[in-house]
Amino acid sequence: MKLEALLEGVEYTLLQGSLDTEITALTSDSRKVQDGTAFVCIVGAVSDGHTYIGAAIEKHTAAIIVQKGSDLPEIPEDVTVIITGNTRKALAFMSNMYFGEPAKKLFTIGITGTKGKTTTTYMIRNVLEACGIKTGLIGTIETIIGKESWPSANTTPESYQIHESFAKMVEADCQAVVMEVSSQGLKLDRTAGILFDIGVFTNLEPDHIGPNEHESFEEYLACKARLFRQCKVGIVNADDAHTAEIIKDATCDVQTYGLSNQADLWAENVQLFHERGKIGLTYDCKGLLTAPIALGLPGKFSVYNSLCAIAVTTHFDVDTQKLVDTLKNVKVKGRIELVPVSDRFTLMIDYAHNAMSLESILTTLKEYHPHRLVCLFGCGGNRSKDRRFQMGEVSGRLADLTIITSDNPRFEKPEDIIADIQTGIAKTTGKHVDIVDRKEAIRYVIEHGEDGDIIVLAGKGHEDYQEIEGVKHPMDERVLIAEVLQELKAQGWK
Repeated sequence: MKLEALLEGVEYTLLQGSLDTEITALTSDSRKVQDGTAFVCIVGAVSDGHTYIGAAIEKHTAAIIVQKGSDLPEIPEDVTVIITGNTRKALAFMSNMYFGEPAKKLFTIGITGTKGKTTTTYMIRNVLEACGIKTGLIGTIETIIGKESWPSANTTPESYQIHESFAKMVEADCQAVVMEVSSQGLKLDRTAGILFDIGVFTNLEPDHIGPNEHESFEEYLACKARLFRQCKVGIVNADDAHTAEIIKDATCDVQTYGLSNQADLWAENVQLFHERGKIGLTYDCKGLLTAPIALGLPGKFSVYNSLCAIAVTTHFDVDTQKLVDTLKNVKVKGRIELVPVSDRFTLMIDYAHNAMSLESILTTLKEYHPHRLVCLFGCGGNRSKDRRFQMGEVSGRLADLTIITSDNPRFEKPEDIIADIQTGIAKTTGKHVDIVDRKEAIRYVIEHGEDGDIIVLAGKGHEDYQEIEGVKHPMDERVLIAEVLQELKAQGWK
């Protein structure tokens, strides 16, 4: 491919060399440079790609794309140099062209919001797949193409990986793709140049504000709002306090969902149910689609997530009964994931790993009036102590019993992290038991589970490792639960 064709859509200046340069590879990683590569210098939070220009030249890079204002070394005349105002955005446009504009060959659905993105993407994909519409998925947990999947490093991958995955989806005969679009992904132009067929807004709460994330809540909101200037149809939560601001400058058609009949799609007659070992809800869907909906997931946020998924799927030829049946059985790893353990109590795994998400899940579960609400969690090492104090206070206030344990201690002592969590719980009247080893903590809650309890293992969710002193050791809570059950049953536990 000629460099000029690769740069379509990019605002640039030719500093030296030729636009006729033949390009056979594209990368922003100097370690992957080879003959014929276009090397894009990305300015990151940790390192600056411009410092690796020398290394790229040594590997015979064909072209280098640099950002205005960057210091450049002496570059041989036979290397083409392109200068642009934003190399991240340039990489996004170039990746799109390099892989043959795959986004145009798929029905693209992008979902942004503080909470609900992951669950909603799986709901949408499951419904579409059930109706014979082959759909790829890109998100926090994994990327899925057909029967293949691999773990994700970021909620929204770098632009090159996005378009590479899109191209694989096209090759695998996918008709659609649903992906999580994080505020960081939007801020860092990872989705630049993609005109989504549908853009979705779930909700907005203060989060991801701080060093290397967002300077303020206002910037966080502004980044989310970008999605609605790069989609054809926007589907938004009518009940969120920030929706009006999110779509203020939208260039798309807008549809709404919510709990009021002022929305285009809404829920009526929401009913919670809690049987021993089971938890969920039912409601009547009205508006764009009329159908009775049952979910094996708890809480108002599950109503919103499913309404959002239904609103998206109305843009496809979806069989209503298949939609109803699929939503009834939808499960997402690590997101309010019920694990069958006993007929006497309900146990679930959830990714809640900060005070906001923990408060949300515990408040939701209290609405089911359990005999006891039991919360098991820990906090990551080498992270803000405030999170530990806050999570301790939330669990102490809302749970009847808290089990404090270990969760990715990294380079800290688990006992020190637990002590910080205790500081938060001490502000409440909540009871707690401290067990450093997570498997033993899980054994404790199962062995001491009482009739009608709801037990939530919070923090790990889909993660299948425990990070200790720089090493990720295999540790999946589902495996731990199975091992504990086997050991307890061998001792006569029922």
